[in-house]
Amino acid sequence: MTQHKMPLLDQIVNLFAVVIPFLATIAAIVLFWNQIVTPLDLALFLGMYMLTTFGITIGFHRLLTHRSFQTFKPIEYFLAIAGSMAVEGPVNTWVADHRKHHAHTDEEGDPHSPHVGHGGGIKGVLKGLFHAHIGWTFTDHGKAEQEKYAKDLYEDRGMRFISDFFVLWVVLGLLIPAGIGYLVTGTLAGAASGFLWGGLVRVFFVHHVTFSINSVCHFLGTRRFEVDDYSTNVFWLALPSMGEAWHHNHHAFPRSANHGLKKWELDPSAWVITAMEKTGLARNVVRISPERQEQKLMKSHGSEPSTQAGPGSGVPASPTRNVVSRQTEPGPPVT
Repeated sequence: MTQHKMPLLDQIVNLFAVVIPFLATIAAIVLFWNQIVTPLDLALFLGMYMLTTFGITIGFHRLLTHRSFQTFKPIEYFLAIAGSMAVEGPVNTWVADHRKHHAHTDEEGDPHSPHVGHGGGIKGVLKGLFHAHIGWTFTDHGKAEQEKYAKDLYEDRGMRFISDFFVLWVVLGLLIPAGIGYLVTGTLAGAASGFLWGGLVRVFFVHHVTFSINSVCHFLGTRRFEVDDYSTNVFWLALPSMGEAWHHNHHAFPRSANHGLKKWELDPSAWVITAMEKTGLARNVVRISPERQEQKLMKSHGSEPSTQAGPGSGVPASPTRNVVSRQTEPGPPVT
């Protein structure tokens, strides 16, 4: 297959999208050192963090990429806009990249594997982690063919509009906290503070929590299922990532609406989907029965060993290839 080089303009845009929130966070630390962050700053940060992170986890990922549940079109579009405000790329691009990741997880063709093509030794590990965490956004982001990997969204006129007007939603995601800051305080300083904490600093934290799923959750953590990749569960990332850090569970059962499969595996995104289901806003929610989970457990492990995933680690260097777990298109409900 012909490999298309990522356009220079896209590389520059991604550079600004990553660097500016980082610089804003450093500036916030320097400027507000030894000063109290106001309750309004915290409320705007947390509110926008939850809105945009759920837009990614529930909207971009579980609904639009894997079709883990169904909902009404206006809710689909709202979640797509909320996810776009996270500044991780247009919705159709994000979904196509992620479906390609599942089709080629931790092998040639995976846009952001830390294990493929980075060499050996410590240098190779560091190069792989950097690529999976952030480097891929400058080299492989947006290269998955939408007509192949996201045909359902590409043919949806409303979703194409949302995807094409990505910059509008990014600007809106920055102006909302700024506007609330101005309305509450009546000052430009309040607007600037809202823009900083609910906008740029929030984007920085959403980015690096989400990026950690690609890097950390394919390198360190626990595993218990027979899967054909190096995905892991990372408990300390579960709450900040709204449940996405139960990533090994997700790769074992990609269409499951619940990534936390045990009671103690906290999964706020699944809680929201359950609440939507109970209020009639979600239907055909895909859940995995205990029997199916039992069938897929590693035969050699009765518990969840702590591992470093990848060659030379506690995870087999050549994980069992299970074609069934590969997914590039949404399928029928699974129980």
